Amino acid sequence: MVSSDGRGGDTMDKERVGFVGVGLMGHGMARNIVDKGWPLSVLGYKRREAVEDLVAHGAREVRSARELAENSDVVVLCVTGSRQVEALVEGPDGLASAGVPLVVVDCSTSEPASTVRLAAALQPHGIALVDAPLSRTPKDAWAGNLDVMVGGDEAAVARVRPIIDCFAGRVVPTGPVGTGHTMKLLNNFVSLGYAAIYSEALMLGAKAGLTPQVFDAVIRGGRMHCPFYDTFFTYVLERDRDAHKFTLSNALKDLTYLAGFAQAAEVANPVGAAVRNSFAAAVAGGRGADYVPMLSDIVGDANGVARS
Repeated sequence: MVSSDGRGGDTMDKERVGFVGVGLMGHGMARNIVDKGWPLSVLGYKRREAVEDLVAHGAREVRSARELAENSDVVVLCVTGSRQVEALVEGPDGLASAGVPLVVVDCSTSEPASTVRLAAALQPHGIALVDAPLSRTPKDAWAGNLDVMVGGDEAAVARVRPIIDCFAGRVVPTGPVGTGHTMKLLNNFVSLGYAAIYSEALMLGAKAGLTPQVFDAVIRGGRMHCPFYDTFFTYVLERDRDAHKFTLSNALKDLTYLAGFAQAAEVANPVGAAVRNSFAAAVAGGRGADYVPMLSDIVGDANGVARS
């Protein structure tokens, strides 16, 4: 079998990997898998150029989720959320329809309740589900340096760990299936909460005549400085649109999942609701395709503050 780090070695010693979702994050992840010697099949989802690039580097293209299952031992999903995962797994030509044993690794940001239900439904069919959502950026996906939160049966997690290590710099086991996606929602609640706070703070500072440069001079290097701040403020200060390529519509989806989780837990989540409303207003205003740091412009525009 494969060595513990998942790097190099003869492809004959490695399990066959299927991949769906070669978008902003998935393309770099899949390239790391195939470049590090794993037999890779890919199902095109949206980005044709990514599929062609992977095929040029040795991957095989398939035409359906069923065909992907028939040619894989482990299938990695990196799609938008639970609706897409459920369709790919349980649809009429989905992974489960192939009737073959698999481990499905869901790297999407999915609803924990859906993940737990899906895992239970798949178990009698010999399919194990591992939730392995991601943190960091597409740049880190290409560098093989993503943070991955992993929930699932210990044996299934151990089996897929060498594949995850192809694109991960840090892997944190979280517990049973569903806990990875729960932790991901909490992670995004914190990061997107920062985005909403940064945006309002910049707007309020502008009202007082404080520039983003002054704001940055105070925060950078202090206790509130973090990697998320760096990517956010690369856009604010340098207007680099690609500094943090995560759309406002995806952010709103994740915060909506968090609201559903809080409701199911029968707890108050007032800060989460406020953060969600900030993103909901941006998406409702037609800005869903913009990236998260651009929330600073949207909040500024809504309050009569021009871009710097």
